Amino acid sequence: MTNKLLIIEDDIAFASLLNRRMSKQGFSCQQCHDASQGLLVARQFNPTHILLDMKLEQENGLKLISPLRQLLPKAIIVLLTGYASIATAVEAIRLGADNYLAKPVDTQTLLNALTDAPHNINVQPVIEEPLSPKRLEWEHIQQALNANDGNVSATARQLGMYRRTLQRKLLKKPVMDHRDQL
Repeated sequence: MTNKLLIIEDDIAFASLLNRRMSKQGFSCQQCHDASQGLLVARQFNPTHILLDMKLEQENGLKLISPLRQLLPKAIIVLLTGYASIATAVEAIRLGADNYLAKPVDTQTLLNALTDAPHNINVQPVIEEPLSPKRLEWEHIQQALNANDGNVSATARQLGMYRRTLQRKLLKKPVMDHRDQL
């Protein structure tokens, strides 16, 4: 049976790169660039594997996991994100993703995520040391943003900060802890 990979990624250049990489690994690939197109192509293409970007322009890829899981219960779903956090990793798995990877990702890590046993989440193991204050703030913001369905204004109100301040914090790369560098 041929492994069929659906790539749902709004960055067309990155989607094409993933397509080339995974085609060389023996996958038959299709790509699309938004949520509604993703569901349509998933129905038509019937993939065995799905790479799903968490941020699809103005949409949240997390909201696609449940409908994709219902449509393709045996497909392996891997969520890709440039804004990794423990809160979104846990939410992705809870919704039905099999794995969660932070961008950028090398081909071997991607291949392992697509072919390893389901729910083999690729997050650093828990270490007894506490998170740095900046990393803790990042995790808290991500958790609040997730609780507010990605609504920045509602999240800012909940956190008691100005919306523009929150937007500036979200535009920065995720704060890395010393454990993230291992």
